[in-house]
Amino acid sequence: MIRTILFCGLTAQVILLQSLSAGDWPQFRGPNCTGIAVESSPLPVAFSPTENLQWSVELGDGIGCPIVVAGRVFTSAMVDEKTIGLFAFDSKTGEELWSRSWPIGDVEEIHLTNSHAATTPAADDERVYFYFSTLGMVALDAETGKDVWKKELPVPYFVFKWGAGMSPVLYKDLLLFCQDDDLNPMFYAFDKRTGELKWKDDRSDMAVNYTHPVICSTDHGDEIVVGGTGLLVGYSPETGERLWIAKTLLRNIKTTPVCRDGVIYISLQSGGIANQWLASVDRWETGNSDGKITKEEIQAFVGKRPVPEAFYKKTFDKGDLDGDGDLEGRELDVAFLKSDNFAGAAFDDENAAAEFILAVKGGGRGDVTKTHLLWKHETKHTDHIVSPIVVDERMLLIKGGGIATCFETKSGEELFGPGRIRNGGNYFASPVYGDGKIYVAGENGKVAVLRSAGELDVLAVNDLGDPILGSPAIADGALFVRTRKSLMKFQVK
Repeated sequence: MIRTILFCGLTAQVILLQSLSAGDWPQFRGPNCTGIAVESSPLPVAFSPTENLQWSVELGDGIGCPIVVAGRVFTSAMVDEKTIGLFAFDSKTGEELWSRSWPIGDVEEIHLTNSHAATTPAADDERVYFYFSTLGMVALDAETGKDVWKKELPVPYFVFKWGAGMSPVLYKDLLLFCQDDDLNPMFYAFDKRTGELKWKDDRSDMAVNYTHPVICSTDHGDEIVVGGTGLLVGYSPETGERLWIAKTLLRNIKTTPVCRDGVIYISLQSGGIANQWLASVDRWETGNSDGKITKEEIQAFVGKRPVPEAFYKKTFDKGDLDGDGDLEGRELDVAFLKSDNFAGAAFDDENAAAEFILAVKGGGRGDVTKTHLLWKHETKHTDHIVSPIVVDERMLLIKGGGIATCFETKSGEELFGPGRIRNGGNYFASPVYGDGKIYVAGENGKVAVLRSAGELDVLAVNDLGDPILGSPAIADGALFVRTRKSLMKFQVK
């Protein structure tokens, strides 16, 4: 790995924070995956490789987010085509403190937009936790990088080639990890100190989802909330019991909900399962566009590696109601969705492709679909990957093409938008907030800075010159950005 440290001579500012060390950003999207910094230090509006840059470190390819805990910055990167690495840097100087690497072994092919270095670590003052599909979950000493514990987990399987992208999340003494894949979807809770499995939930009623667990504080105590196929689920932190479900979601969810004051806010976009499979397999270059799916078409779509028989047994064989060797029409729903949950997008549903924003009150028990859904609105301005930012009683959405829409959180009524943030292109990173400003990073390497307000106010668009797919971190009065090739720290001089 080539290392280049660029120093711009800036004294770090120290802020005392609630229950965390100064400026901690301990996991994907920071505290409780909200994207909101809990400090108020001044953050830069204008920044670039030559302006307000404190240091920069060149790394191998990666799209996971950086995290910052106790003065250390952690991020992953590909060391080479066959090796994944985890790196620790001094947050003030950019000096490398330690690095670890592991062979990735025989991995599945992934989409070019993705990277095998796609997950975000989590950390506390003592340990850093890291997941890779063929490695499993590891805990390392945060100061030295030495092994603390390791747990092997089933290697996830995905028919579609986005690949594994889920990251661990911390809650008190638990390390939470949800992996909704095509074969063994499961939600795990480990003792973060020892790696002991405290509980797990079989999520075989789910299709593939990419969404992180979040904590909802209610009058009944804390609940762990996770989205899934058609369902929002509230779990008991102590036992892993499903305390409640809300049948409010769609076929799959790739965004992460945000919890504030006992309410869960969600934006999602998803197509009906039939349309998704027909578009991806039947109408792909390996299909014949006849409106049917066969095992041969699935295998041709996947490539040379044989599709596991367990996948066909779980899905295809269940859906082939007439036994003619193909799936068409309603058979696609039966194959890929649970019988009592067609996820709001059945084959004959006129709204098979849908976009929603919604708010659900936590603290219920049983099926709370009718009792705890506060509001739900259809909109054409959500993104299927970018999570919302909820701050100052407003819910801001960023959509591919650089489109911003804002809603007030009490009723979900639109405040402004859609409006352009002066930076088009694709978006995979979710917005983050600090110092009254919202930072929106685009795949084209530009970061738009918005004033958090009831109207669209673009303060600046900063070009970092390298694609960004991971959400930035805000910590210690600075903005940390992971591009595909670098890790950069920006701070007001």
